Amino acid sequence: MLKLYDRYIDETFDADGILTGLQLHCPDTYNFAFDIVDKRAEDTPDAPALMWVNEAGEERRFTFGEIKTYSDKAANLLAGLGVKKGDKVMLILKRHYQFWFALTACHKIGAVAIPATHLLTARDVVYRCTAADISGIICTADDDIAAHVDAALPECPSVRFKMMAFGSERARTKGLPDGWQNFDEELENAPAGFARGETSAHDPMLLYFTSGTTGHPKMVWHDQTYSLGHISTARHWHNCQPGGLHLTVADTGWAKAVWGKYYGQWIMGSAIFVYDYDRFHPAEMLNILSKYKVTTFCAPPTIFRFFIQEDLSNFNLSCLQYVTTAGEALNPEVYNRFLEGTGLKMMEGFGQTECTVLVFNSVGMTARPGSMGRPNPQYIMDIVDENGQPVPPGTTGEIVVHTDREKPFGLFLGYYRDEALTDRVWHGGLYHTGDTAWKDEDGYYWYVGRTDDIIKSSGYRIGPFEIESVLMEHPAVMECAITGVPDPIRGQVVKATVVLAKGYMASEELKKELQEHVKKQTAPYKYPRVIEFVAELPKTISGKIRRVEIREGDGK
Repeated sequence: MLKLYDRYIDETFDADGILTGLQLHCPDTYNFAFDIVDKRAEDTPDAPALMWVNEAGEERRFTFGEIKTYSDKAANLLAGLGVKKGDKVMLILKRHYQFWFALTACHKIGAVAIPATHLLTARDVVYRCTAADISGIICTADDDIAAHVDAALPECPSVRFKMMAFGSERARTKGLPDGWQNFDEELENAPAGFARGETSAHDPMLLYFTSGTTGHPKMVWHDQTYSLGHISTARHWHNCQPGGLHLTVADTGWAKAVWGKYYGQWIMGSAIFVYDYDRFHPAEMLNILSKYKVTTFCAPPTIFRFFIQEDLSNFNLSCLQYVTTAGEALNPEVYNRFLEGTGLKMMEGFGQTECTVLVFNSVGMTARPGSMGRPNPQYIMDIVDENGQPVPPGTTGEIVVHTDREKPFGLFLGYYRDEALTDRVWHGGLYHTGDTAWKDEDGYYWYVGRTDDIIKSSGYRIGPFEIESVLMEHPAVMECAITGVPDPIRGQVVKATVVLAKGYMASEELKKELQEHVKKQTAPYKYPRVIEFVAELPKTISGKIRRVEIREGDGK
């Protein structure tokens, strides 16, 4: 029987069943909401699509038939507010289930959805609304974000409406602030059934504001084909199966949410599990995995670093079949300790907001702890030097994607309204990721760092990840970040910012012990001459360590 995803993908495998070739194709009129979500609703209306749980223990379950109904209603609601094809709608909805209704509705209308974090300030809201001419905002009732939106709107003339969604019964008791429309109530009263209009596979559908190390956030622009690019994410990396239940730990303001909580999973027919929480507690997350029988799970390495501090034998993870990780490089020590505690191999992957998964340990591959895996055959990739020339195995260079023949499905359209920035990273038939790595003789990629994370000390070029991995092997270290600090003699010296594991105290003796540990495990010139102990590392909402913030704090 032809599966839904078979219509859009051709694959080849080697004798061991490992993916070697992947070609995507789609009709000119393709639209994810109609051709995937509504098709699933037509074929299997009672199949589970979304399981939502919040910290208070409230639960909501939705079938594909119900997702179609609610997204139709949301599309009618937004259309009634004047939203039309090409308009921009910002979704600040944390992990609330209403996000999936609103996002799918935007796709049906042809509007461009702009997912955003609830941590925005008024200044952030003003910048986004004016930079992208946002027409409306659907916002969580939690925290202070609605107040920040209200403070920003006098400077945002393009915004025509603001609606509030409630993620818990407790939030509903606070009531609706003046001037806001109740998304939940108006959704229930909206008519069902939304007629398909003219659609194109190349219609813009998604815009992400993603921060770099300097300047304003970039606006990453994707069309409808981006959703098909995530077949490889769900099928060949997450190993999502029809009837499975997949949890990716990601706030909806981060692109990783649609990587693991939307496109590929629903194309595969896997249900999505959403845990709507504010503060991460490792034991509680492990209990959630056990209680709700999650089958496939993806989280950044920082989550697993906390997991291995727990006694994993106290949790029944027998339903968990497959585990993946991305967001930052995976230290081998974390891989090995999680494997010892659960018997599950963590399959690492690498990608960006600008694309889907670029490098991964695909289903069937033998993972090499510390390696991102091999290139996704959906893309033609290489590692190149500063002149754009391929480097031999063992040599560090920049990861690039070849686009001289065509733009692969999954790669972005460019940076919205910034042709100069687009040309800076995408020229000569190459998209430059800004990430550095080296590959071994078998084609496995090993992450080194962002081009701006490289430390230059006494003529040496030092990548932070290798030193971080060595430090993580020491029992005193739970988390760490390696950066460069200015030095009048060496230019820069290596600094380690360290979060200690339970039972360890900061001391000069421990600093020396950690320095000696690094000297013994790697080239002596790489050891951290400066060590700072901290309670926690600065991170993005997606869990990535913000080395730039550490550098700024050191006066760089």
